[in-house]
Amino acid sequence: MTGLGAIFLPQNPPERLRSIARAADEAGLEQLWLWEDCFLNSGVAAAAAALAWTTRLRVGIGILPAPLRNVALTAMEVATLHRMFGDRAIVGVGHGVQEWMAQVGVKAASPMTMLREQATALRELLRGETVTAEGRYVRLAEVKLDWPPEQPPALFIGATGPKTLQLSGELADGTILTGGTSPEGVRAAREHIGRADGHQLVVFLPAAMGPTAADRMARQQERYGMDFPGVAGDARAVAATVERFAEAGATTVVLQPTVDDPDPEAFVRAVATEVRPLVG
Repeated sequence: MTGLGAIFLPQNPPERLRSIARAADEAGLEQLWLWEDCFLNSGVAAAAAALAWTTRLRVGIGILPAPLRNVALTAMEVATLHRMFGDRAIVGVGHGVQEWMAQVGVKAASPMTMLREQATALRELLRGETVTAEGRYVRLAEVKLDWPPEQPPALFIGATGPKTLQLSGELADGTILTGGTSPEGVRAAREHIGRADGHQLVVFLPAAMGPTAADRMARQQERYGMDFPGVAGDARAVAATVERFAEAGATTVVLQPTVDDPDPEAFVRAVATEVRPLVG
């Protein structure tokens, strides 16, 4: 069965997360995803709060920009989430938006090298291994977590370009694709990932429902000009589009509301109670 989720956009104030997360949990939504976009909401703090406020909901962070953190800190945070909440916590990492990384003085001269070193060390640390590394960006001297997860969690990498997709296929258990990726883009990503062994593929799909859906989606497309503008319509139209992405190779489709969605709580409820029953 195709996984289905929704996004809590970081353009919402952090204090809004509680009501949206609880609405999602009460409606039976499978997954709620958060973004750590600069300079909006923190991913780890928001995820921990959402997990604590709910009982069944899985909460994903898509993604943590790796250059912002020492990999040992990332490992500590991911391990803590998994020790407290098990596999309800889903965490993805990536090389971040380069313009933002430059703003805070952590832009890597080689984002691919940085991400490879970070992902490799992160995976080893979360397995409870003692890690020594003398890389270009990751330098660790016999670092070992005192409280590693009881079971190593799945590692997700956010990727767009062919090289990053190939890296994700090599090192990660799953790949996260940005909103605006088309079904054809999903197929191409599968080819670059190059694995057919259960590698998960999460894609964010812009979606709008309700009487103003078409207008809101048109405004969003005018502003961002995405390759795939998304879907505007009723639950049946949204579900049909989700199926297109599943057929293209997505294992989980996460519906991304417009920034001006008038009722985010109603959006997550509709994903859970109206769209989910129509998706195989």
